[in-house]
Amino acid sequence: MAAPLADKIRPKTLADVVGQEHILAEGKPLRRIIESGNVPNMIFYGPSGVGKTTVARIIAENCGMSLYKLNGTNASLSDIKDVVADIGTFGSENGILLYLDEIQYLNKKQQQSLLEYIENGDITLIASTTENPYFAIFNAVISRSTVFEFKPVTAEQLKPAIHRAFSILSEENGYTVNVTDEIIEKIAFSCGGDVRKAINTAELAVMCGEISDGTVTITADSLEILAQRSNMRYDRDGDQHYDILSAFHKSVRGSDENAALHYAARLIEAGDIISLCRRMLCIASEDVGLAYPMAVPIVKACVDSALQLGLPEAKLPIAEAIILMATAPKSNSAAMAMDAALEDVKSCDALDFPRHLQNKHFDGKGAKIVGQHYLYPHNFPNHYVRQQYLPDALKDRTYYEFGENKQEQAALMYRKKLLSEAK
Repeated sequence: MAAPLADKIRPKTLADVVGQEHILAEGKPLRRIIESGNVPNMIFYGPSGVGKTTVARIIAENCGMSLYKLNGTNASLSDIKDVVADIGTFGSENGILLYLDEIQYLNKKQQQSLLEYIENGDITLIASTTENPYFAIFNAVISRSTVFEFKPVTAEQLKPAIHRAFSILSEENGYTVNVTDEIIEKIAFSCGGDVRKAINTAELAVMCGEISDGTVTITADSLEILAQRSNMRYDRDGDQHYDILSAFHKSVRGSDENAALHYAARLIEAGDIISLCRRMLCIASEDVGLAYPMAVPIVKACVDSALQLGLPEAKLPIAEAIILMATAPKSNSAAMAMDAALEDVKSCDALDFPRHLQNKHFDGKGAKIVGQHYLYPHNFPNHYVRQQYLPDALKDRTYYEFGENKQEQAALMYRKKLLSEAK
């Protein structure tokens, strides 16, 4: 079976790598490390198709070391031992460079088996991962390595690579590829910053093109079918999942309904309304909170409707809830109050309850204080009476601070009235 075009035209030098100027441009850290020839242990972190493997191969081919390649999805402990067994042999006299793709799939024991050798320099490790290395990789490996983040490639950076792909396809197959700038732009913007996906889309477009008199014409209709969902860079268990949810949450909190709708649309397009609905329920209490308490039941009703309707109709109540929360006044006073209370619970031992709050009415023989002495608020004016409710050690603690919004200020005025009229 013929190799994919993306593998055949993989860059051979750093100058040919698309994107990653923040680490590979002249004078940038990774570029300088590579050019020095003194390669440290490194971890390349970033989404698929942005050059992690390509850069690792370029380093391996230019450092003079013996190259070993393993993939975390299928590598075993014995595979790692086979690499270690070659340390000190004639074939590894210039050192061993181990390129370990998808390292996050190795278990802790497998990762630990490399520690001794990457620390003393017998093996130089270049690992790549699509997941946050500080969560997915064993800390001891992280501490012995330098992490470089690879970012999605912009559409403008992708265009030259797509042009090159069409040119090579034309040369290899002996026909002219008729492709417009509009088609190039469509591919560039539809591939979510993934170079491999863009080149593969170009190759498929040629395969599906209309052939006439030695010319292949790529139509917008055929490209629409190939690229209709290719811009969805999303993994329900990966960083993209949490990044989109975080961006959505922060957009609602920041009262930007347009950004919130954008990130929600990405989740809806990926078919993940469960995560979206859970986050909406959280926002209603955490960020809108007491500034507009009715947001909670309204958002709950919208979520229930969305889950009952399913997609595509679920987008309607979801949009309503998002816009309501983004444009509503905000208050995190309830969330802050609960966090403060939890901090006291964690830092204090189990504190005794005030006697008048306990659920008992007999003190026992010899009790120092006889009687519960609980004051029933409904027996007093305004249904309020002053008495201590917190444990003695915390009796003066204040967790909740009234927010500056209309709703909480009204509650504050009512509280002041109770206090001024209380006995």
